[in-house]
Amino acid sequence: MSMKRFLPRMRGLVVSLAACTMLAAPAEAQTPADVGQWSSVMTWPVSATHTHLQPDGRVMFFGEFSEGDDPPRLWNPSTNALSSLPLPGYNIFCSGHSYLADGRLLVTGGHIESHVGLPDASLYNPFTSSWSHLPNMNKGRWYPTNTTLSNGDVMVLSGEVNGTGDMNLLPQRWLAASGSWKDMTTAQLKLPYYPRMFLLPNGKLFYAGPQRGTRFMDPNGTGSWTSGPLSNFGTRSYGPAVFLDGKVTLIGGGDPPTATVEQIDFTVASPTWRYMASMSTPRRQHNAVILPDGTVLVVGGSSGSGFDNHDTPVLQAEVWNPATNQWKRLASQRIYRGYHSTAVLLPDGRVVSGGGRKEHTAEVYSPPYLFKGARPTIGSAPGVVAPGTSFFVATPDASRVTKVTLIAIGSVTHAFDQNQRLLTLGFTRTSNGITLTAPASNNLAPPGYYMLFLVNDAGVPSIGQMVRISAG
Repeated sequence: MSMKRFLPRMRGLVVSLAACTMLAAPAEAQTPADVGQWSSVMTWPVSATHTHLQPDGRVMFFGEFSEGDDPPRLWNPSTNALSSLPLPGYNIFCSGHSYLADGRLLVTGGHIESHVGLPDASLYNPFTSSWSHLPNMNKGRWYPTNTTLSNGDVMVLSGEVNGTGDMNLLPQRWLAASGSWKDMTTAQLKLPYYPRMFLLPNGKLFYAGPQRGTRFMDPNGTGSWTSGPLSNFGTRSYGPAVFLDGKVTLIGGGDPPTATVEQIDFTVASPTWRYMASMSTPRRQHNAVILPDGTVLVVGGSSGSGFDNHDTPVLQAEVWNPATNQWKRLASQRIYRGYHSTAVLLPDGRVVSGGGRKEHTAEVYSPPYLFKGARPTIGSAPGVVAPGTSFFVATPDASRVTKVTLIAIGSVTHAFDQNQRLLTLGFTRTSNGITLTAPASNNLAPPGYYMLFLVNDAGVPSIGQMVRISAG
C-alpha cells in the first residue's frame, strides 16, 4: 500500500479513536447546586396517602388504615420527631380535604371498603390537635374533592357511594358561618374520582380534568354548570394539576402515561388550552409541588402502562420553569412513589415525598436553590393580610429581592393537592424592607394560611413566613 493511500486511513483511525475517547470520558459530576439532594429514607408507621402541611409548619399524614389500628400521625420537619394524633372516630382513608379560613382542616367522606364511601365529615383543629364531627353529607363519598371558596365556604364534589361507578352526583357546600350543608340541587353532575377543581379569578369553579371535557361551576344559588374548552391531550387519569397566578396546568397522567403538559390562562379574555414543553419522561401516579421561586417540581410516578406499574418507576425528579417553559432533570429519589404517594412543600423550601402502596417510608428533597448561597431573611411580617391592601415586610435583603410569592399550605392525596396554589405579589423596595400588594380579591387567594417567600437575585428563597389571608 502506498503512503498516500495509507495516510487517509490513519487519519480516519485517529478521528475514530478520538471520538471513542470523547464518548468514554466520564460525565462531569453533578452537584447539589445542579440537581438538588435527597435525604436518607425515613421509616414511618403508616403510608403517607393523605398529607397536609399545618399552619404551624408540621406535617399531618394518614394512610391505608382501618379505624382503631393506626391513627393519623404528625411529623416535625425540624426534629424528625413523629407523634400520634387522636382518632377521628371513623375511617378517613380515601377522603377529600382542604383548609378553612381559620386553619382547620375539613375532611369529607371516608372508607368502608373499596368503592364504598362514608357520608361523614369532620374538622381537624391543628392548634388543639382535636377532631369535631360535623353533620353528615347527603350520601357516602369515596374519593371526593374539596375546593375552598372565596368566602371561606367549601364545595365538595363527587366521590363513590356504594360500588364502582355509583358516583355522588350532588355537590354540597359547607357553610362555614352556620356549620351546615347546602345542597347544590341544580348542579348535579357525574364527575370522576378526585376531580381537579380550582377557584378562578372570576369566582367560578373550574373542573380541569382528568377528563378532556372541562366545565365551569357557578357556586351561587343552588349552582349551575356550563361547558368549558376541551383540553388537548385526552384523559389524564392520575396526573396532577396546579394553579399558578390564574393559570391551570395539567402535567402527565393517562394510561399509557404521557409526558405532555398543557395550560389554560384565565387572566386573558378567551382562555384556551395550549401545549407547554413536555417532561423528559412520561408519568402517571406522580405528584407536582409548587416551589417558592415559582417553578413546579414533579416527583415519582410510573412511566409504564397499567394502573400502578412498579416495573417502570420514575425515580428522577424534574422541575418546570413556567417563565422559560423548560424542564430540568434533577436528583433521583430512592423509593418508587406511585399510587398512594404524596409530596408537600415545607416552609424551609424543602419537599417531603412519602408513601406509595403499602410503602411506609418518606424522603426529603432539598432543591438546588438551597445550595446557592445565603437566604434572604424576613425580619417581620403581618400575621393577617386583607385582600387588596398593601403591607410591609421588614428585611435587610430588600435590595436583592426579585420575587415574592404566596403559596397556600398543601393538602394532597392521589396525585392532586386540593389546597395548593401560587400567587406572585407586586412589591416596591424601601431602605429597610419591601411594601407588598396583597392579591386583589379572595377569588385569587381564598381565605386561609399561606407561606410568604422572598426570593433573591440568585433564586434563593427565604424561609416561608405563615400569613393568613382574611376574607375581604
